[in-house]
Amino acid sequence: MTLTSTTPSLIPVTLLTGYLGSGKTTILNHIMQQSMMTDTLVIINEFGEIALDHLLVVHNTDNVVMEMGSGCLCCTIRSDLVKTLQDLTWRFSRNGKRQFHRVLIETTGLADPTPIIHTLMTNLQISSRYRLDGIVATIDMATGNHTLSTYNEAIKQAAIADCLLLTKADLATPQNKTDLLQRLNVINPAASRWQVAHGQIEAEKLLDLGLFSTQEKTSDVERWLREEAYLADAANKPRHDEQGHTEDHHDHDSHVHDINRHDDHVRAYCFTTDQPVIKQIYPTLLDLLSCMGSNILRIKGILNIQGNDHPMVLHGVQHILHPLVPLPAWPGEDRRSKIVFITRDIERETVENIFKSITNHV
Repeated sequence: MTLTSTTPSLIPVTLLTGYLGSGKTTILNHIMQQSMMTDTLVIINEFGEIALDHLLVVHNTDNVVMEMGSGCLCCTIRSDLVKTLQDLTWRFSRNGKRQFHRVLIETTGLADPTPIIHTLMTNLQISSRYRLDGIVATIDMATGNHTLSTYNEAIKQAAIADCLLLTKADLATPQNKTDLLQRLNVINPAASRWQVAHGQIEAEKLLDLGLFSTQEKTSDVERWLREEAYLADAANKPRHDEQGHTEDHHDHDSHVHDINRHDDHVRAYCFTTDQPVIKQIYPTLLDLLSCMGSNILRIKGILNIQGNDHPMVLHGVQHILHPLVPLPAWPGEDRRSKIVFITRDIERETVENIFKSITNHV
């Protein structure tokens, strides 16, 4: 599917992920009581024969909560979820009018979120009706470091998220918090972060995270890319979370807390160029991703392509590359091409060579 200026009319989908026990259901219960979510349909994935979590979900008359049934969502993505999304528009309609305007999918804590993203991006029957608006991941501040060190799914959830919800701060030691925040600066420096106590957070902080806003119907490339976050991390500067708290990269204890000691193998890079990008960027990237796609967790960028008057937006997850998205105009005076790579087990030099191969630097 090629996205055009009608993209905002597609139904936005928010993916709520996070490892077991990190507080997804508590947050979902809280936000679904807020007026901003009254036109939201929620798909809940349950793992196991008895859907215990389903009993905890708040049921409002203004909201429709739909359970996906037993079995891991990532394992049944090609059948159950596709059929569910296809059926929603007629199952939840009244007098021919759809009764919801956005969808939220809560995955099991064991789920790898990328198959869901692939489906939203590549299944023509789904991508003609829905668009991925944002990926939200919950992380337990008390046990997050252990979880990230133990489970690959947790690393991937954190790495590709647009927004990180940091839960259970009251149970975490100061050192737990410092280590986790420094680690997240390496894994995913550009994701917005919010500390959440007892599931209480404003729903709007989790919505409209994508390139397009459902309300203003305009693109916000700067917010989507957040180039400054990668520059700050590269310079080892403290960054501020969304509440204004400073995250200090410099440790003053007697022992050094090396964020690389965890050996996550996940790194985030942002490259820019003043040179126009080659016209063959899409097939060139497809060829590159077919070789190493599983190790490129996410790629996104804004491109100044040779011969194009308008900027093009790039978005991909692992080996799946979405068709380029044309924007009506550049967001400002800056005409540079910028691409963000979130990778696993790929050296910076390799990523830089990929970037050079699609610019005029070679």
